[in-house]
Amino acid sequence: MTALSLKNVNKSFGEVHVLKDISLEVEEGEFVVFVGPSGCGKSTLLRVIAGLEDATSGTVEIAGDVVNSVPPAKRGIAMVFQSYALYPHLSVRDNMSLGLKQERQPKDEIAARVAEAARMLSLGDYLDRRPSELSGGQRQRVAIGRAVVRKPKLFLFDEPLSNLDAALRMNTRVEIARLHRTLEASMIYVTHDQTEAMTLADKIVVLRDGRVEQVGSPMELYNNPANQFVAGFLGAPSMNFLAAPLVGGPAGQTLGIRPEHLQIADGGRIGATVTHVENLGGDTNVLAHLPDETLITVRLFGQHRIEPESAITLDFDDAQAYHFDAEGARLRAA
Repeated sequence: MTALSLKNVNKSFGEVHVLKDISLEVEEGEFVVFVGPSGCGKSTLLRVIAGLEDATSGTVEIAGDVVNSVPPAKRGIAMVFQSYALYPHLSVRDNMSLGLKQERQPKDEIAARVAEAARMLSLGDYLDRRPSELSGGQRQRVAIGRAVVRKPKLFLFDEPLSNLDAALRMNTRVEIARLHRTLEASMIYVTHDQTEAMTLADKIVVLRDGRVEQVGSPMELYNNPANQFVAGFLGAPSMNFLAAPLVGGPAGQTLGIRPEHLQIADGGRIGATVTHVENLGGDTNVLAHLPDETLITVRLFGQHRIEPESAITLDFDDAQAYHFDAEGARLRAA
């Protein structure tokens, strides 16, 4: 069964057209991540799915039912916000059970669901504490637990890790991935963090200016981007773009080379001057500028001693390069 189907969805705020003719399907049990730069429409799209915003036109279907006119509480969804949205005067137990009480679920059922969610999220020792007594990561797990107990048709996550520090983000990301495997639930996750997108998603939806640029698995988008925008957005460090004539290519075209596909080589086709070196232990990032002042990054595995301001020559395997026209469209070999 298809968990979510969007058909030609548009959303405007006055004269501002925010979502533009979006069509998309999320399959049962799939983890789909919406990713894109700030202002691309990803959070607005999530709010339209949740019913917090009305679609200007188009159809939203959840589990086969058209829900355009159905209020959020009746859509069978549960949403996790970046701000946690916990009631400070309630205990963890009461925060997690509040929605079930409002649905007038039996007390035994409420207690069983809360206990099971607490077990899955390692919250058993904190059920009688209030949010102010918890860390940021624990609060986010409570917010996730509140969604889990409702047994929704669809989980919606709106940048849930953005308020956490780096270590907590990684730990909570692992928790969410494990939860998805355990529940086999359909989940939609909004983020601007490509690491979250690449590590969590079964399918990534890349958005720009309210339009879908490309949909596919993380490795499909990384290895086979549809255009220059997608190629540059996914990957850390991001793909290098240089004028094709620098390596003998035609005027008006751009060459894309991922940092790990550039090598420092004697007699290489690309001359550059080292600007900065990032020694990260397991690998080394060399930032250099080309004669036309284009800044590029070379990712070298292992530890390397390279001095800033030194001259280097670079080369690459032509089979690993990407070609784009003046509008950013991908050019493929005939």
